[in-house]
This record gives sequence, C-alpha cells and structure tokens, in this order.
Amino acid sequence: MSDTLPITKPLSLQDLLEGLGPASVPPSSGERMVHRLLQEQGKLSAVELFAKEHDLKSRNTCDVPDQARYYAKLLPATPVGPGQQYGFEVDLDRCSGCKACVTACHSLNGLDDTETWRDVGLLIGGTETLPVMQHVTAACHHCLEPACMTACPVNAYEKDTFTGIVQHLDDQCFGCQYCTLACPYNVPKYRAAKGIVRKCDMCSSRLKKGEAPACVQACPHEAIAIRIVDVSRVIENAEADHFLPAAPEPYITLPTTTYKTTRVFPRNMLPADYYSISPQHPHWPLIVMLVLTQLSVGAFAAGSLLEWALDPALAAAFRPIHATGALVLGLLALGASTLHLGRPLYAFRGILGFRHSWLSREIAAFGLFAGMAVPFAALCWGLPLLGASESAWVKLAVDSLPTLSLSVAGVGLVGVFCSVMIYVFTQRELWSLERTSIRFGLTTAILGVATIWLLLWLAVGFLGDEAWNRLAQNLTRPLAQGVIVATTLKLLYDISLLRHLATFRNSSLKRSALLVVGPLKGFSIGRLVLGVIGGIVIPAAYAAIPAHDPIQFTTTSAVFVGLMWAACLGGELLERYLFFSAVSNPRMPGGVRP
Repeated sequence: MSDTLPITKPLSLQDLLEGLGPASVPPSSGERMVHRLLQEQGKLSAVELFAKEHDLKSRNTCDVPDQARYYAKLLPATPVGPGQQYGFEVDLDRCSGCKACVTACHSLNGLDDTETWRDVGLLIGGTETLPVMQHVTAACHHCLEPACMTACPVNAYEKDTFTGIVQHLDDQCFGCQYCTLACPYNVPKYRAAKGIVRKCDMCSSRLKKGEAPACVQACPHEAIAIRIVDVSRVIENAEADHFLPAAPEPYITLPTTTYKTTRVFPRNMLPADYYSISPQHPHWPLIVMLVLTQLSVGAFAAGSLLEWALDPALAAAFRPIHATGALVLGLLALGASTLHLGRPLYAFRGILGFRHSWLSREIAAFGLFAGMAVPFAALCWGLPLLGASESAWVKLAVDSLPTLSLSVAGVGLVGVFCSVMIYVFTQRELWSLERTSIRFGLTTAILGVATIWLLLWLAVGFLGDEAWNRLAQNLTRPLAQGVIVATTLKLLYDISLLRHLATFRNSSLKRSALLVVGPLKGFSIGRLVLGVIGGIVIPAAYAAIPAHDPIQFTTTSAVFVGLMWAACLGGELLERYLFFSAVSNPRMPGGVRP
C-alpha cells in the first residue's frame, strides 16, 4: 500500500447537485441551501409571470385594448357610411340608475369637482297600486343640427364630418355662455374657473383607437352603447316626436341618442322634477348691457325725431347734449357686456360666427352703432365751433346732421332686433318673438323718452336762457305723456303673464308665472312699484299742468325729473332680471328636487 493519497479532481457545483456516488461525502447543510436557491431562481414570480403574459398578449393582439372583449359588442362593427353618424344608444330596461357612467366620465375626463358631462334622471308614473319608475342616463346627443354650434359666435364648436360627433374647441371659446342658453338639453356646462364652456365629446380620442367611451366601459349592465344611426331615420323619428316624456322637442336640434325599451310607459309618465321650479341664473352683465343699449338707441331715436319738430336753432343747440348723453350710456353698456365673458381678452373673436350666430350679428351691429355715434357726437360739438363758415363742406356737414342722427338710430334699432333674435333662437316660450320684441321695444321707448326729458332739463338748468325755457315749456308735457303711455303698456303686458296661473297644464309659461309670484316675488313688486312711480305718477304730475300755466324750472322740479329717470331705469333693470330668472329652462328628465 502506498503512503500517498489518490489524486482526485476538485469538487464542482454539478458534483454537489448530483452527488459523488456511494463513496462521496454526505451533502452538508451549505450544499442543500445552494441547491434550494438555484431551484428558486428557476421559477418566475407572480409579477414576472403577469409581465410575460402581458408582453406576449400585446405582441399577438397588436393595438387591441385590454378590455375590448368586454365591450366590443357595444361598439359599431362597421365604419360609418354616407348618411350616417355615431350616436348613443341607451337601453332603459338595463339602466339601474347606479351612476357608474357619471363617475367614470368625471374621472377619465378629469372634470372639476362639481362638473358633470353625463347625468342620470328619473321618470315616474303609474298608479298607487302599480307605480312605475325609470332611470334615464343622458349626455350630449350630438345632434344633426346642434344649436350650440349654430349659436356660438366664435366657432368654438365643430361637427366631425365622418363620425358626426360635436366637439368643443376649448382654446377657441371665450366664455360668452350663449350655447348654454341655446342648447335645449342643458348639455354645455360653464366653468367659471377656466372661463370656458365644456361638454361631452363621446370620448372621441378613445373611439379612434377602438376603445369604448368612459360611460360605455363603466356601465355594469351594458345599458349604454355606441351605434351607427341613419340621418334620415333620425329626422323621421323627430317628426313623430319619439323621444322621452316631457323632454324638449326633438325637432329643434334632431338629437341622435336612441332610447329603447320593451315596456310601454303609462300616459302619466313624467320627470321627477317636472313640478319643481327654481329661478335661473340672472346674468347681471347682460341685464345692464341690454337695458343701457336700448336706452341709448331710444335716446338717439327720440332725439332725432324731436329735431324735425324743433326750431333749427334749438335743434342745433340740443343736438350735442342728447348725442353725448346717449353715447356715454351706450358705451357704458358695451363695456358692461365684456364682464359677461369668461375670457374677455378674446372679445375680438365675437364676429367670427356672423354668418350663423345672432350674437355675432348683435356685436357687429352695436359695434357699427358705436362707430357711427362717436364721430356724430364729435361733429355735433365741433361744427358749431367753426361758426358761420363759408365752406361748402361745412355747410353740407351741418345740413346732414339730422340725417346722420337718424342713421345712427337706425343702426341701433338693428342691434336691438339682433338682441331680440338672440333669445328667440333659444326656442323658450317666455322668449318668443312676440314677447321679446314687445319687451325690448317698450324698454327702448320708455328709457329713450325719459332720457331725452332728463337731458332737456339738464340743459335748461345749466344754460337757462329764454330759448331753453321756452323749449322746456313746449316739450315737457308731450314727453311726460309719452313716458306714461309706454310704461302703462309695458306694465300691463308684464302683468298679463299671470293669467297662465289659472291654466291646469303645467306649461312653461305657468312655471314662469309661478316663479314671478313665488321665489321672485320681491323683484316683481319692486319692478311694479318703480315702474308706477317713475313711469306714471311723476310724469302724470307734469302732464296734468294746464297748457296755459308755465312750467317753472326749480331745483325741486329737476330732482323729480331725475327721480323719474332713475325709477324708470331701475324698473327696467328689474324687469330684465325677471326676463332671465323667470324663464322656464328646458332640460332632460332630472332627479327629485325640492
């Protein structure tokens, strides 16, 4: 036996794993730990398995969204063809009113805390023994003839020529809020913090990638779907008035949303908030703008008509006063109108929609009115300073001043007509062509005549010569009578709205009358009191003075004329407040309200 040990190869990791055979050394605890660690490294964790599966699925399915298998049947299977567009389809039998669609829309579109683009309303009806309740989810209907797009003065809305989706261009909007009045379904929502309006766009960015809108994905009952609708069928359905109980008439804008159900609603099915009334937003900048523009136009018109009845010398002396007073109030009105804009720095965009928007036409008309009134007032002051000039141009300018005055008034009346049509376009019964024309027209007459009367007495007070006193003697009674007649007609017409309280049907005019005698009672009484005092009582005191008795100009009489003007102005401001606040706002079915 040799004393030397046998030569053996070094132990490898493989030897440790497989063992050394019968003559090998038993594995130690360290060897067993290494074996266990190697086995663990050969297995994938749950996170790694998910990542590997996701990568493999992405390579196999390309750009198909992960959840497509759940909502693929809720999206159109074919592209939009000629005479077609996308539209919402709501299965009322499936809608439970859970508002998951509202939450998803709010979350995925990053809306503000109180902002919603989709709402859930409630229809109720039936009998005590067989009551019926139906939840209704609603968003933008992406109408064939969207009123919001037609009304917008800055072209901030566009209708996609392929999909028919009505989209709002946030960067183009300057926050006039006219679309919120024009839309009969109360879809556009104004956000004061951003100074713009926003609305549902059917998640068009998701649809382009084959992904369903937020509301479609979130509905647990698959009650909302996107379908392709035929334009001709939408028009036919609007003619037959197939929509929802007590919802705005579909013929106004031709909405493309389809509400389907297998049930037959009872005849008394109505929205849960059908009998609820609440004042609307008054829009104070618009109140001031409308009243003062009509005052300015009325003053120009009344002053122009008086010039034809006055002695040429007196007319020439009074012309600068009445032109300046009317101009200052008109410019104040135009300045107040910008306070209604969410982004007033973009007011210059207001005429972009001149071809289709009455608001753009009003802006253009009153812009032209101001552009003519300023140089006219300057001429009224400047030409007399030239004295008896022999220049033919000066004589021509002096002779043309009465005609220019009528031209300024005519352009202003065009602006007032555009103001009327702005509200007629909204299709609200209280703002019909007849009612709005009478209201705005009589305001123009009342404040125009009252302003001329005030300016006349100011001229008498400051100039005070015999000619001005004689002019005041001749014009005070006719002006007082004019204010009385116009105010009486206006008050009687305003009060005539209350006759709708006697009607059984809860019409929009009855709801307006209920607001006037209910939540808005204080404003109604104030309007009536100021109208009677300023438009009837004080003018009647002057009109009752016998023609052979002189009308003396005193400080007291001047104060009463000033009170007359202030009361008339205050009464018309309150009337315009009621014009906005008492209108019945058309809307989709809502929830239970007080």
